[in-house]
Amino acid sequence: MNLADVRSDYRKGKLRREDLKPDPIDMFNFWLDEVIEAKVVEPTAMSLATCGADGHPLLRTVLLKGLDARGFVFFTNLESRKAQQLGENPNVSLLFPWLPLERQVIVRGRADKIPAMESLKYFMSRPRESQLAAWASRQSHAISSRTVLEMEWGKLKEKFGAGKIPLPSFWGGFRVKPETIEFWQGGSNRLHDRFEYTAQPDGSWVIERLAP
Repeated sequence: MNLADVRSDYRKGKLRREDLKPDPIDMFNFWLDEVIEAKVVEPTAMSLATCGADGHPLLRTVLLKGLDARGFVFFTNLESRKAQQLGENPNVSLLFPWLPLERQVIVRGRADKIPAMESLKYFMSRPRESQLAAWASRQSHAISSRTVLEMEWGKLKEKFGAGKIPLPSFWGGFRVKPETIEFWQGGSNRLHDRFEYTAQPDGSWVIERLAP
């Protein structure tokens, strides 16, 4: 197979300035509603790019679990590689790859830990099995086998029984406060539509069309 010959012509939509909402969070929610309505798989999945003190970037997919004017929220083990890198360098980028609609959204901003009470509220809303998994997994650390992980999960299930599972001290959330948000819509003949919102000191947003 010649990878250079693998290509598609994007014809599913267009994005014009008159289509944009003044606030990018409102625009994001509008697109997200359309993505959910279109039954795109994992509509809240976002690629999270971090870069620690060593200058080596890492990229992984996490799930968006909260969004308001303050920013984009996700949760993780606070002893994971991503959390370590965020402690060294809080500047991140998020990518929402809504490929079936030939769309993507790119966010650049700063990630900061959210208050423990916010993490607890979300943790208690998770399925019980997911709560146990948060306790069982030393995320990003090497383990000898999957059996070790499953045994630890089983021990914790027995330990907590039917009782309340507490929030692990090593688990919590981060909020990415956006500095720029770009909306990308695929266009025919590679003439894609790109609009970038840039946050201003007074809380307003400047919108610019970017060349594809």
